[in-house]
Amino acid sequence: MLRRFGTISGLTLLSRLFGFGRDLLLAATLGAGPVADAFMLAFRLPNHFRSILAEGAFNAAFVPTYAALDATAGDARGFRSNVLSWLVLVNLGLLGLAFFATASLLLVLAPGLAPDDPQRPLVVMLTRITFPYLLCMSVVVLLSGVLNATGRFAVAAGASVLLNLAMIATLLAVAWFPSAAHAAAWGVLAGGVSQLALLIQAVARAGLGVDLVWPRLDPATRRFFRRLGPAVLTSGAVQLAVFADTIIATFLPTGALSHLYYADRLYQLPLGVIGIALGTLLLPDIGRRVALGDEDGIRGLIGQALVLCLAVGLPLMVILAGTGDWIIAVLFQRGAFDAGAVQGSARVLAAYAVGLVPALALRSLVAAFQGRGDMGTPLRALLGATVVNVALKVGLAGPLGAEGLALATSAGVWIYAGLLYRAGLRAGHMAAPPGRAVLGLLAAAGLAGGLVWALRASALDLAQQALPAAPMLLAGTGLAILVAAVFGVIGAAVGLGRLIRGG
Repeated sequence: MLRRFGTISGLTLLSRLFGFGRDLLLAATLGAGPVADAFMLAFRLPNHFRSILAEGAFNAAFVPTYAALDATAGDARGFRSNVLSWLVLVNLGLLGLAFFATASLLLVLAPGLAPDDPQRPLVVMLTRITFPYLLCMSVVVLLSGVLNATGRFAVAAGASVLLNLAMIATLLAVAWFPSAAHAAAWGVLAGGVSQLALLIQAVARAGLGVDLVWPRLDPATRRFFRRLGPAVLTSGAVQLAVFADTIIATFLPTGALSHLYYADRLYQLPLGVIGIALGTLLLPDIGRRVALGDEDGIRGLIGQALVLCLAVGLPLMVILAGTGDWIIAVLFQRGAFDAGAVQGSARVLAAYAVGLVPALALRSLVAAFQGRGDMGTPLRALLGATVVNVALKVGLAGPLGAEGLALATSAGVWIYAGLLYRAGLRAGHMAAPPGRAVLGLLAAAGLAGGLVWALRASALDLAQQALPAAPMLLAGTGLAILVAAVFGVIGAAVGLGRLIRGG
């Protein structure tokens, strides 16, 4: 498990590093003003649909079904070809909606963007450029699921590097486009097309060809759709909260969407490298083990994943909450991204960090149910968490702005993860982690948090003495001192591996 996890997380980390390079260019060319908000909105819309239809729901329904067919010598090729045909058909309908009813779509999804808003024509144009990305990524997700279900994780995990490279290329060639926002939007589309080409080539090399056929409803496809319905509702509830962020942020002062975007980029780094990578690894494995009746193996996998999320998530939570302003300054403060944008994004990042640990664990917790074909339990838990989440967003956005939206997200994640964990324990899908390990990690994280606040000023002074003329390098050095201190304290206080094994 750890070797395959290392492959997925390593390639995901590589992609995120290129993503930060992309965001450096976005921050320098777009900043956090109205043009940046226009692109962020146009980029978010296809991503919302992708998360509902192509990534979360589709994977949850497709991967366990396909893995079980593959493990029991079923008609895996016929199944994947049939599902591909249905997927393309649905996406063509959405693409038509995005092209011919863009204004109506924005009226529903971004009501704060008034018809006479000067940004509106730009958002409409950018949305039409970026929306075909959804079709590309829907097929990419299917082909990735086929590869993952057969133990081939590398290409799917590394494919997103191409999106970042494409956007970097178009942003560097910004002089050829009407604006930096146009350059970024065309980079999104080019990234989707290049990922699709890579995955088509990868499945062909693996001998896992997929054909476009006339869509039909055979028994395996019916099972897929029975699972897809609750999975779409589950992913839809998650995206409802994200939609709420987008909708409410359009009523907030200029820059709110950009602050959410840059903070979310940092927040998503550990989620992709750890949380999503674990879920990607566990989902097909659980599907195979369920088909073979290996319940003890499933509980062992979930237990390892949860302890890993806790052990890594706590120090990262301390770092993001305590030094987020330095991280954002080092990465993004240049060009149009000024000190005000740094502080606004840092406050949002600190609010997101409150929910980092349960957010890391969510994919593993959900996989424990969806890998068994149980889509109802995650849906019921999520609906309850979403009601609280959206209510808090509405209540906190006024007094706290974008920071209130992020804080509500963290509260919703804690509730969702807690409900899933309790249900998993009751159903026997997972076992409680060693009590001493949890208490030791919590105590060490508290100590590390106090250390960050106590050493912030000293670390900055120390770096300033060494680098008085280089403010970005200065902040980076101070940040490195604190990061090393946090991991040093937690590592020394807990002795992670031995404590976990000792229980």
